Amino acid sequence: MVSNSTPCAPLPPGPPSGRARPNNPTYRLNRSILLCLAALCVSAAAEEVKSSTTTPAGAPGQVIAGVKTTAYTHDESDHIEYGARTAAGTLLKHGQIRSAAADWSIYPVGTVFQIKGDPSLYVVDDYGSALVGTKTIDLYKPSFDMMHNWGTRRVTIQVLKWGSFARSLAILKPRAYKALHVREMVARIESRPA
Repeated sequence: MVSNSTPCAPLPPGPPSGRARPNNPTYRLNRSILLCLAALCVSAAAEEVKSSTTTPAGAPGQVIAGVKTTAYTHDESDHIEYGARTAAGTLLKHGQIRSAAADWSIYPVGTVFQIKGDPSLYVVDDYGSALVGTKTIDLYKPSFDMMHNWGTRRVTIQVLKWGSFARSLAILKPRAYKALHVREMVARIESRPA
């Protein structure tokens, strides 16, 4: 069961004591983004409680060391047909909130995490055939240079919110006839203990 105290994205710190809140568009934008993300966390948590499909992946706040990460970009040959869109149907993101691809039977769609030493928030909203059966997370980069600069790295992540297996299945099942890796994710999600 997901508690109402599920930790989500931290809000930006308030102004230093004795000073007015900054009237800064960047501060307001970052705070708005994080408040929206927090609302999504609450909504997804409620959806997971209602769903009887599979158990949660793990506890929010879980720290996982040694996670293998790679990088991808929308201009790679195997992503060109999808353009700058994710498997979840949203635009690929690279800013304070960034897109990530993973095996949805390990990191379900909507999983939010941070990489130690990086203040950005990553959201699993994409998947890839090479990721299925691995615990690798592929981080979206908007250019080949940024992708190559990242290369392959082992990092420590903190999962702020686990995504929804029910939502993952809703997206994956209609696509299962098209690709073996999608069928594999569906089978793994459906075989999770109830």
